[in-house]
Amino acid sequence: MIVKELPQEFLDAKPIIETIKQAGFEAYFVGGSVRDTLLGLPIHDVDIATSAYPREIKKIFKKTVDTGIQHGTVMVLDHGEGYEITTFRTESTYQDFRRPDHVMFVRSLEEDLKRRDLTINAFAMDETGRVIDMFDGLSDLQNKRLKAVGDAHERFHEDALRMMRTIRFASQLDFKIEEKTFQALGENAALLEKIAVERIHVEWIKLLMGKNPGCGLSAFYETKLYQHCPMFSKYGETFNELSKRKLEIQDEIEAWTLLSYCLKMDGKDSAKLLRAWKSSNETIAQTEKAVAALESIADRRVTRFTLYNAGETGLKTALAVAKQMEITVDEDKLIHDYRTLPIKSKKDLKANGGDLIKEAGIKPGPKMGEILDYLEEEVLFGRVENEKTSLLELAKQRMK
Repeated sequence: MIVKELPQEFLDAKPIIETIKQAGFEAYFVGGSVRDTLLGLPIHDVDIATSAYPREIKKIFKKTVDTGIQHGTVMVLDHGEGYEITTFRTESTYQDFRRPDHVMFVRSLEEDLKRRDLTINAFAMDETGRVIDMFDGLSDLQNKRLKAVGDAHERFHEDALRMMRTIRFASQLDFKIEEKTFQALGENAALLEKIAVERIHVEWIKLLMGKNPGCGLSAFYETKLYQHCPMFSKYGETFNELSKRKLEIQDEIEAWTLLSYCLKMDGKDSAKLLRAWKSSNETIAQTEKAVAALESIADRRVTRFTLYNAGETGLKTALAVAKQMEITVDEDKLIHDYRTLPIKSKKDLKANGGDLIKEAGIKPGPKMGEILDYLEEEVLFGRVENEKTSLLELAKQRMK
């Protein structure tokens, strides 16, 4: 097969391949960029594989960076762009189910491609657009099928994260998992516990944000991979039910908010879950706000405090999840109510701690914090104007 119209990203990188070939070596585009081109999807990073060893690449090009030279990867800098060039390689045994004991550089493209995870990720393409398909990946693309390269058990033992990648691709591409590959997922699910949570986290969020999350969630449930993820072991039926919904999740905060709601977790439980998944503090804080707002929306007890504490981003996330969960809500009214709040945060108060010290004679300490909280509440509920003189006067009264 030949790709007649190469995307611009490949055309820009074409001189790199031509330079390597002029030096007497093989070089091809490989990986996800080739797959996505064949699927007509936007491409991201352009990866190049070559028969040249790293030291040979460094002799061919003037500007290089050793980004992963121990694994055969050198970055070539060309006209402001960086291209990762990786030597064809084969790998030894994997005692920890994550990393090979050692990597061996080879001159054979076939040896390199047969260590890839799925047939649809094992393509190579030359600079003319000619696709090299050694494992019938084109047929799998045409039939929307995910199939391991060679023996699925071996691929998953080499790197157990490939199991999460497989179900993530099922979601992203809306593909079915081939029977033997699916069976191997179930039989090797426990190996997922060997993988760092941070790596699983990346694949999990991509799955939830995929084209058809239900497809990935169904496999997640049926293969029992969920039993080997942080705090998920008792929620199998929830994942099963969730897999039957048509989900359209836009970002990570929305993903965790929806999941927290389905798992019947409040903000505190949600924060515990996210910490177990090694989420950032910012993600935890934003999710807590959205979960609290969603609970209030579901219980029909939205107050000014609900809107204020959620913030606009948290409110919009909660509304998006409420829509997914078919919770009846007047979205326009809540957004209007939020936007007409007298203040959106304590920073909006016209009198701050410094003003209280200088003009109201209030000393720093816990009492000042209590007064600022009081002023915040009074302004929020419209019991006092957000005006400096009025706030200072109210603060003095509160001190008496």
